[in-house]
Amino acid sequence: MHKKDLRPTTLNGRKDHLAPGLSRRSFFMAAGAAGVGMAAVGGARQAVAQSTDWTQPGNNNHILELQGKTDFPAGEVSIDYYGHCAIKITSPGGASILLDPWRDDPSGAWGLWFKNKFPETLVDITMSTHTHFDHDAIDRPQSTMVLDRMAGNFEFADLKITGFADKHACVAPGWYPWTDALKEFGVDACPPSNPGHMDMVTYVIETGGIRTLIWGDNRHNPPEEFWNAIGKIDVLTLPIDGSQHILSYDQGNAIVERLKPKIVIPTHYLGEATTYTLSTLQPADEWVKSQKSFKMLDGPSMKLAASDVAGMDREFMYFGSNVQTT
Repeated sequence: MHKKDLRPTTLNGRKDHLAPGLSRRSFFMAAGAAGVGMAAVGGARQAVAQSTDWTQPGNNNHILELQGKTDFPAGEVSIDYYGHCAIKITSPGGASILLDPWRDDPSGAWGLWFKNKFPETLVDITMSTHTHFDHDAIDRPQSTMVLDRMAGNFEFADLKITGFADKHACVAPGWYPWTDALKEFGVDACPPSNPGHMDMVTYVIETGGIRTLIWGDNRHNPPEEFWNAIGKIDVLTLPIDGSQHILSYDQGNAIVERLKPKIVIPTHYLGEATTYTLSTLQPADEWVKSQKSFKMLDGPSMKLAASDVAGMDREFMYFGSNVQTT
């Protein structure tokens, strides 16, 4: 049986009859690697996806309040860390964005990554950089607006968001060659023929006089027009861990050197409060401690004033295992 010639399987009660030569494990690995997950499953008890957003408590009163304002106060920008790549940014005027909430892979192909479900935190806007399971639990936050993989411009209250479409890192630089899983099942991870789940959107969020670039899992070598478009960056998030799962240390250092942000926040690493070792990720301590200036934060939140940030130069702010849980 050829690897590309995978057939759907039918789930029937407790029994699943797989195609000849195809084990349950290899089926799910193929499905997950190809980005199709359980879409390949059919039969008498086929699952039907339904939105659960209508069941969320609360309403859009806060959005209406912000929408009716014309003047917003100057002040600090709040950043809250929820583990992995999930970060909430709150403007001086009180508008909030949560980026890249996480979940386990629903196909089962990639195993258990997270120790809990993502908290149903209250937020105005939820955003995702791409459709991988560890970034796209956009149903979990209690939010009125969802901007999923948004390219272009969006302005609301004292927030300005600009999305830049690009591509996911497609060659794993670390010891675990996870991108080979796609190749094994006939999928090209790299552009231009990459599947849709390897598309990416990075975001520049402007509020309180601070410009934050959410890198997501973007490749380290986007085209020149990408660099020209994003402009000056004050706060940069980068997905770097000890296993160098998405970016290598050298790739991350090169990005920092090119952008010269005031602050760098590591993401996508093993955090004891949220992530299992099965993820193959490692903490980011080694990379952080190799930098010229760094701070090991003692909590999951920080507040930044534009006047203070202006005097910084590539300060690494590391949340470690400190995460928000509500």
